[in-house]
Amino acid sequence: MILPRRFFLLGASALPLLTGCGAISALNEATTALDAFELRAPDLPQAGRTLPRGLSIEPPSTSGALESDRILIKPNAVQSLYLPGARWSDKAPLMFQTVMLRAFEDTGALSYVGRRPLGGVGDVALISEITDFQAELGPDGRSATTRIRLTARMVREADARVLARRSFEALAPAQSTDTLEIVQAFNMASDAVLNDLVRWGLDVMGLRLPQV
Repeated sequence: MILPRRFFLLGASALPLLTGCGAISALNEATTALDAFELRAPDLPQAGRTLPRGLSIEPPSTSGALESDRILIKPNAVQSLYLPGARWSDKAPLMFQTVMLRAFEDTGALSYVGRRPLGGVGDVALISEITDFQAELGPDGRSATTRIRLTARMVREADARVLARRSFEALAPAQSTDTLEIVQAFNMASDAVLNDLVRWGLDVMGLRLPQV
């Protein structure tokens, strides 16, 4: 496997080339030979018992630059670029739906976890919106902080009643702008968000995971 090349977004020579819409267009054109990365599900404790209930997890909604399989980089609050030479294994919302499914499923807490209600009729649906899913460059341009933020709702399928609503956010530092460092920081932030999300979701459904 060819290791991802180092990402120098804010170097003195790169700055004039990677600004505004032209930069996004140029990066979008570079869609060949991109290294693919994916997030992993966190290691959560086993529930110890299984509720006879089902959970369907819908794809998180999002908009704009997040609706992509490219890894989003924000050099400042108003500018969005994509990491050259790398992409997610799927569009970010679909990839995050997959790791949410794995995280809930791996606890063994529920009789069913899926993308759709089992048999067309389910118990509870997890509906979410991703508002942040990016790496934010530090002032020196040599480090970054990944940020993941989403709002989740647990909705009863029978009558569409919202049982609970909560926002989740996590930040994780990357010591450099190397692609692997940034992806590892995404994993750290994802682990923190999913740990809180799964514990909260199961608590709403009547089961509390043991602390580790």
